[in-house]
Amino acid sequence: MVNDEMANIKLRKLEPSDLPYLYRWENDASAWADGSNHNPLSQQDLRDYIESTTGDIYKDGQLRLIIESDGVTCGCIDLFDLDIRNRRVALGMYIAPEFREQGIGKAALEQLEHYAFDFLQLRVLYAVIATANTACSALYRNAGYAPSSLLPAWTLESDAVIWIKNK
Repeated sequence: MVNDEMANIKLRKLEPSDLPYLYRWENDASAWADGSNHNPLSQQDLRDYIESTTGDIYKDGQLRLIIESDGVTCGCIDLFDLDIRNRRVALGMYIAPEFREQGIGKAALEQLEHYAFDFLQLRVLYAVIATANTACSALYRNAGYAPSSLLPAWTLESDAVIWIKNK
């Protein structure tokens, strides 16, 4: 069991050995309603993505980091839709089902915020969360994000809320 005070969470760049994890996570149809992926991805699609990403948010406009806990791969966290001029970026996270409700998402989010606000000097982080995803909404609320806007009928399944955190 992982607790909230854990210092054993590490965010790292994608590696070729992450392919099996990405393949499982991206093809988890139960998560499609909460993301932008709506179809299965092949291993080749994901291999091409891993090989083409530089890990530099300014070059790619996005950054996917792997979340590890005690060396075990347990999820990923993304920055995307980077707006350099206004210094804002969207974020998304996927925690594998067997690692949920253990504080891993909170710890990963805190590390990502430190990187985004302190190192990248961004001003705003935001996430669009379906109202049906109450666990994710609670995570952002508890992390100090404020609900900003309701997006009616944003997905087929539910409305969504934009959660925002300013530096």
